[in-house]
Amino acid sequence: MDHYAGIDVSLELSSICVVDATGRIMREAKVASEPEALITWLRGLDLELARVGLEAGPLSQWLYAAMREAGLPVELLETRHVRDAFKAMAVKTDRKDARGIAQLMRLGWFRPVHCKSAPAQETRVLLSARKVLQTKRIDVEMSLRGLLRGFGLKVGPTTARNFAGRIRELVEYHPCLTAVAEALLAAREVLGVQLAGLEKRLRDAARTDDRAQLLMTTPGVGVIVALTFVSAVDDPGRFRSSKAVGAHFGLTPRKYQYGETDVTGRISKAGDAGVRTALYEAANTILTRAVKGSALKSWAARIAARTGMKKAKVALARKLAVVLHRMLADGKPFVADRAALAA
Repeated sequence: MDHYAGIDVSLELSSICVVDATGRIMREAKVASEPEALITWLRGLDLELARVGLEAGPLSQWLYAAMREAGLPVELLETRHVRDAFKAMAVKTDRKDARGIAQLMRLGWFRPVHCKSAPAQETRVLLSARKVLQTKRIDVEMSLRGLLRGFGLKVGPTTARNFAGRIRELVEYHPCLTAVAEALLAAREVLGVQLAGLEKRLRDAARTDDRAQLLMTTPGVGVIVALTFVSAVDDPGRFRSSKAVGAHFGLTPRKYQYGETDVTGRISKAGDAGVRTALYEAANTILTRAVKGSALKSWAARIAARTGMKKAKVALARKLAVVLHRMLADGKPFVADRAALAA
């Protein structure tokens, strides 16, 4: 008889539940959240495991890769799907979550998630770290503006180069403000140096990545957008159709239909928010700046004339997702007329 295991992963200990084909609980335990411990425990059951389920999370990809390499039939589950399935639980514990995941494995009522390759994960780490430094640097600048505003000192429009000089000019005759400003400006300088270092690493990575170079033939797609999309898609073959990519990254409208009610709402915003943002920024570049690929831009401009610029940018971002995926799948560079025809 086949058996099914569900694992609820926590930082230190993971709850495991094993059920048989009828749903009867066969084994339960708490095991260290380490690949060796989990593999040893599952192999020691002397039961035929048909599926082992892991909910996607911070540790899940690491555990999944090791368990898959060990030959276990492990599946990575979509987090939102699992969460919605457990909404009926009156009491939520790690033990009950493990039981619920085991039952989902038995019933086959789950949506598997792609486990990204090691190079894709490394690229995503670089992109995430860059975003953190960029955000913190902006936070420091905005904090400085806010602190000085309380003393009637208005920074006004600045550039990255003259920001520090403008701040020092304003606080020149205020000893207390000078000390505060110098501390924050020093922090901003360090953040800027480290940010520049990470951006150089990303440019070097894009220069040696054939897929990123391919995508950068598209107007509006630079190093950040290309690497973000490549690392998120990872394997183009995991999508049965390029049209599914826009929906995967939350760029298609929500749909609610019940009886006589049929409502089409805003975009779902499901999936990776970073990819969605990158695609929107690329669409914004195409629509607001002089770029090559005028056929695709003209298509988006016609939508903007009918429904407004914001909706046109979202529509163009969705089509860019389709076009970029097709380019990765076919290994062919961007062709403006072909992209516009597909749109």
